[in-house]
Amino acid sequence: MEYIALDVHKRYTWARVENAHGDRVTEQRVLHQRGAIQAFVQHWTAGSPVAVETVGNWYWVVDEIEAGSGQPQLVNARLAKLMNGSVNKSDRLDTKGLNRLQRTGTLPTVWIPSGAIRDARELPRTRMVFSRHRTQLKNRVLATVAKYGLAVDGGSVMRLGNVAGRS
Repeated sequence: MEYIALDVHKRYTWARVENAHGDRVTEQRVLHQRGAIQAFVQHWTAGSPVAVETVGNWYWVVDEIEAGSGQPQLVNARLAKLMNGSVNKSDRLDTKGLNRLQRTGTLPTVWIPSGAIRDARELPRTRMVFSRHRTQLKNRVLATVAKYGLAVDGGSVMRLGNVAGRS
């Protein structure tokens, strides 16, 4: 079994693989293309733990790891950084620290919900963001209208943007 650590970025992932003794097996950059992380993980022993920090785009990375027969471990990035105690931060140092925490059994992991649960949660989150943006835009328009003392729709500024029949 190998210990795999991934430092995920927007366009690429820095990957480090170590054996059970802590010896580096490989270190490389994996470009983000469909199936690239899956192919990388498939190269190693099935069921090997793969550490990934909690970044904004971890959903698809976890899916790729699972498709590659790896065992994803979602890491609390803040706690891992504290536990590593490293002042300097780089891709190489981050993955090396994650590998060390994996080997010692002290990796601060968080629960990974199933794909169905992630999708069910993402829909309302997206709707909330869009609703906030809609409210901000309405408020901006209303503030601009109020600055110039203008009236909208016969004096009702509060109904701006509402569909007819809805209040």
